Amino acid sequence: MSLTETPVCNFGEKIKDFKLISTEDTFISLKDIKGQNGTLIMFICNHCPYVKAIIRELVDITNKLAKIDINSVAIMSNDVNNYPEDSFENMKKFAKINNFKFPYLYDETQNIAQNFGAVCTPDFFGYNKNNELQYRGRFTEMKNLKPVLDKKNDLLNAMELIAETSNGPKQQFPSMGCNIKWKR
Repeated sequence: MSLTETPVCNFGEKIKDFKLISTEDTFISLKDIKGQNGTLIMFICNHCPYVKAIIRELVDITNKLAKIDINSVAIMSNDVNNYPEDSFENMKKFAKINNFKFPYLYDETQNIAQNFGAVCTPDFFGYNKNNELQYRGRFTEMKNLKPVLDKKNDLLNAMELIAETSNGPKQQFPSMGCNIKWKR
């Protein structure tokens, strides 16, 4: 496991289009998941301890965001040959076990992760209703792979602000997690 931090938010960068297979065996593109007040694109995987530490709360937050017309999608881009826990079949199990209400997509070629500039899992990209990047930060403050419970959730607060004002917070803390497992 190589701890990696996301770069700072490139405010205003336009969202990249994609069309990927979901764990529901349907192809999903940006137009299928774009939210009226914003869109959250998450790069996650099944085996990362950073993802596992937040997954239940992350699902709860995406459900809250859906109520304010922000849609979410998760993309898995890791090399499954070297990391079989992240295989498409295991993605299906992971989505079911964790009760995903959002699409979980398989980026087999890793082109989508490269287009977005994703570097780790989890890596969050929060866009406003105009498809402009407004958040590239952490889920919440963590200590020893546990969310700090007396702190506000950075991701939820940022996405609520984006829904309300179309602008993300000026101060953002990088997300940290396992580096994306690139094919050799």
